[in-house]
Amino acid sequence: MPRVSGLFIYPVKSCRGHAVSAAAVDAWGFVADRRYMVVSPAGDFFTQRQFPRMALIETELTAARLALAAAGHPAIEISLLPRQPTTLAAKIWKDAVLTDDCGDAVADWLTRFLGTPARLVHMGADYHRPVKAQPGDTVSFADGYPFLAITEASVAQLNDRIIAAGAEPVPSNRFRANLVLSGCEAFAEDAWARFRVGEVTFRNAGPCIRCSVTTTDQHTAKRGKEPLRTLATFRRADADPTDVKFGVNLINETKSGTVRVGDELLFL
Repeated sequence: MPRVSGLFIYPVKSCRGHAVSAAAVDAWGFVADRRYMVVSPAGDFFTQRQFPRMALIETELTAARLALAAAGHPAIEISLLPRQPTTLAAKIWKDAVLTDDCGDAVADWLTRFLGTPARLVHMGADYHRPVKAQPGDTVSFADGYPFLAITEASVAQLNDRIIAAGAEPVPSNRFRANLVLSGCEAFAEDAWARFRVGEVTFRNAGPCIRCSVTTTDQHTAKRGKEPLRTLATFRRADADPTDVKFGVNLINETKSGTVRVGDELLFL
């Protein structure tokens, strides 16, 4: 029986996340997942696609503060206590959203680290972003959907192919998933339509199309050719054969509840 073997939350989009043993769900996804985002002063979103160094920014989120840290740079903390925010209009792909600016101190820290003017924004009271073509569903600062799931078996088969091609295997953190699942065959997740995990029902929103972030070492920020080179040999997307797919996007039909490591999947 498939079950949850790992849960991951990424407080700041495209920065380092951390493993948790349990995660609460709300209307946007996992609570605290991708609720912050780095943007240009004009509001254009930043990711590891343009700035691989974002992989080196460690994040720690508590009920009272968000902390950012990186080697060679003193850590900085942002208080989460109620304050009067400054609204900043931002853009994620084609979605225009209203966000709360987190202030000049963290903006200066990010600007120094990334080498380009940058600011940190938060999903505030005026934030609204519906899931494309999914009336009633919403999403945080994630690329397009509230959740991303991968399976251990799919990672293992991919790495078998990478090794057979003479390259080094890639760790599962390259895929920046929220849920890692075990106990199933490779790529079985492609066919799962709806399932329940713990207190939450999910539905499959289609394959995740992969980009250069997967080629970025999440510990060094160095780029390589894998896994995209190998994925292109056997995981071409149906809609556009120039794209490759790995893992599945999920939408939570249940807007509150908790998922825990060890929970089994109940197919509906």
